[in-house]
Amino acid sequence: MKISTKGRYALRMMVDIAQQGRECPVALREIAQRQGISVKYLEQIAAVLTRAGYLKSVRGAQGGYILTREPKEYTAGEILRLTEGNLAPVECLEAEKNLCPRAEHCTTLRLWEELNQAVRQVVDGRTLEDLADEKRM
Repeated sequence: MKISTKGRYALRMMVDIAQQGRECPVALREIAQRQGISVKYLEQIAAVLTRAGYLKSVRGAQGGYILTREPKEYTAGEILRLTEGNLAPVECLEAEKNLCPRAEHCTTLRLWEELNQAVRQVVDGRTLEDLADEKRM
């Protein structure tokens, strides 16, 4: 599994807003400067995050983006799944139920299940608040 720039940048953008925008909207150009990401790319990511209800756009001279929930209510996993899709390491684990005809006899299935569980445990166990606080250290 490899996380694309879209997923990485979405997470960085959300952490940046969590750190900077607790009281007022954060402009994309400011995020772009701090994160070293182009404004154009951030606009595309912001559109995805806004459509999903993770961000709210505020218009005007002092406009920008704000989180729709508290930072502790977002997990890294939900942001990555929104931008990356399923994070399962193999196709047979993408659905709720494994429909692979070889599942009963697959000698590597347990390995993939353990890897999938480990990834889920890490990304679903970390909130934006956790990540925002880590960066400040």
